[in-house]
Amino acid sequence: MRVLVIGGGISDERDVSLRSAKSIFDAIPLTYEKYMYDWDGSSDWLSQNAENYDVALPILHGVGGEDGQIQAILENVGLAYLGSGIEVSKTCMDKQKTQTLLADNGILIPKHEIVTKELYINSELSKTMHVLKPIDGGSSLDTFICRDGLLSEPEQIKVFQSHKEMILEEFIEGEEVTVPVLDGYDLPLIHIIPPEGKFFDYENKYNGATQEICNPDTIDQAIQVQARDLAKKVHTAMNCRHFSRVDIIIDKQNRLYVLEINTIPGLTDQSLFPKSAQYIGLSMPELVEHFITLASQSNVNQI
Repeated sequence: MRVLVIGGGISDERDVSLRSAKSIFDAIPLTYEKYMYDWDGSSDWLSQNAENYDVALPILHGVGGEDGQIQAILENVGLAYLGSGIEVSKTCMDKQKTQTLLADNGILIPKHEIVTKELYINSELSKTMHVLKPIDGGSSLDTFICRDGLLSEPEQIKVFQSHKEMILEEFIEGEEVTVPVLDGYDLPLIHIIPPEGKFFDYENKYNGATQEICNPDTIDQAIQVQARDLAKKVHTAMNCRHFSRVDIIIDKQNRLYVLEINTIPGLTDQSLFPKSAQYIGLSMPELVEHFITLASQSNVNQI
């Protein structure tokens, strides 16, 4: 079987996408023919070369990879691929649409508003501890936890120049966990413990400063079961395919709030999804082979 790994891409998360794609590419068993393609955002190369491959693994985070763009190209050229389809990817990438759909399915989410800079300044939510984050995007880029009032004026100007509107969200005090979902396996959750006084931002995700504990003793096993069941419910409610990763906060009363879902979670050697798989004995080559199997069994035309 001929496997095409698609990495790089056009988002602010390009560097992480390249690292994730390389990890996947390196782990493909020798029984497969493999090729790495650094996607430039166009359909030209794939239109000309798709027939040379049996299956694609699009390992692209953020814009272009998780918003339906690469999925539309792969479906147009008739190449089976790993992950959720076009419309599902679009919806999951849009945090506003995701929160609406989750609420419609009875899933607990933080209070939130869509704000411009002016609305942000005048909101009641911004007068309390809060989170300000992009409507789309990932890796916690341009995400701020404001513990003592508004984001500073210079930061406001900068971030609202990049994002016309953002999500203003109540801050839920509690334990942050993330739950990988993988068709065919039951993976353990991971307890995320950032450096004191900080959070799981872009820098702390990739500098090794954050503690990440699989199946932790710090969280009651019954709560862990609830979180895994909730992540599967979210995965199903969003109509995701093959795999995802669901971020959850467990508050002081053991209520579980869903923050977001990632349709192509990080897959570098430091990423949480492979760590969870490894905990149950699923090595990186075995995980990648399972990805290939899932992709090859898929119908090309997904919604």
